[in-house]
Amino acid sequence: MSGFLILEADGAGSHPAAWRAGRTAPASVLGPEGLRDVALAAESAGFHALSYVDGPLPEGPDAQARLNALQRAAFVGPLTHAIGLLPEVDTVYTEPFHVATQLASLDYVSQGRGGWLLAASDDAREAAAVGRSVADGHRRRAEAGASVEANRRLWDSWEDDAVIKDVDSGRYLDADRLHYADFQADLGDGEGYFVKGPSIIPRPLQGQLPVVAPAGLVSADGPLTPLDVDAVLVSGSSLDRLRTELSQAREAFGARPEGGPAVIAELDVVLDARGLSAADRLGVLDAATPWNSGRARFVGTAEGLADLLEELLALADGVRLHPAVLDEDLPELSALTLPLLRSRNLLRPTAPGGTFRSVLGLGRAVNRYSTEAAQSVAAGTGAQA
Repeated sequence: MSGFLILEADGAGSHPAAWRAGRTAPASVLGPEGLRDVALAAESAGFHALSYVDGPLPEGPDAQARLNALQRAAFVGPLTHAIGLLPEVDTVYTEPFHVATQLASLDYVSQGRGGWLLAASDDAREAAAVGRSVADGHRRRAEAGASVEANRRLWDSWEDDAVIKDVDSGRYLDADRLHYADFQADLGDGEGYFVKGPSIIPRPLQGQLPVVAPAGLVSADGPLTPLDVDAVLVSGSSLDRLRTELSQAREAFGARPEGGPAVIAELDVVLDARGLSAADRLGVLDAATPWNSGRARFVGTAEGLADLLEELLALADGVRLHPAVLDEDLPELSALTLPLLRSRNLLRPTAPGGTFRSVLGLGRAVNRYSTEAAQSVAAGTGAQA
């Protein structure tokens, strides 16, 4: 079974000192050229999706600047044609109605290639920015589960054929094909919120944008269950630990053919590049600021990475790569690693006009309001295949 690859494309790279090795001029750090160049290079190489992390940046000598993840994804949407776009959007301190409409807009500007990298922040700075207290573990999971359900109901609040443009009757919409979300979120301790709807944007092109969540937020007991998400991100502090976590995720969340979410492995990557060994490159970067991501890491040749990815793709549906420095690691991935994987028939094909749902092996989502089959999930929809 072939798999897929996601490239984390934030900033100069995933290493905190990546900016020291990157080639971006200071005046262009927040400019569009870098976003465009990385997106086009990744799409040309055959990556299946780009992800963009978000949230407060670290303070200190490596403090950098970034634009909102959704804005970055929306910018590259019209510039690309095949690659999925997966911005990180928080569920704790962001209003679900705004999340739903912004993600739906992303799906339109990308022609059906949008996704949602779900986050549930525990950062005190984000809480302070909106005048709220920091959410604990249970509250974060409750916020995440409620936000996903609210978003799915809002995306379904317009039936696919709600826009009729009937000139004779003077009706642009068929009001009978718009529906209230009527979602009541219970966050515990008497707290919650109510979303009335309908959305202010027609149903996304994919019907439902795929929801990708960290495995640690997902539990069979809820509030965010495996049925609520389309994919889970699985991380481990070492390669051995990652292998174990992937096997446990399969067992806990269910097999893919039986409706379980896709399993995506998280992997940091440092490759031989520009005449330097990966170990030497990492040593220089770590001398400036140690890289403590908590993820498993590969340090070595592009060919060695291909061998590791072959192993991981036997355990997972996909792998999300976190290159240390995009300017140095992405060319090696593009020229060596991905061609090797394709020669072994390990990667799903990419083509213009595809959707991010198709990358995950999902068909277009059924609207709960339009068919009897969809009505069965109206009281609490899950990931709709």
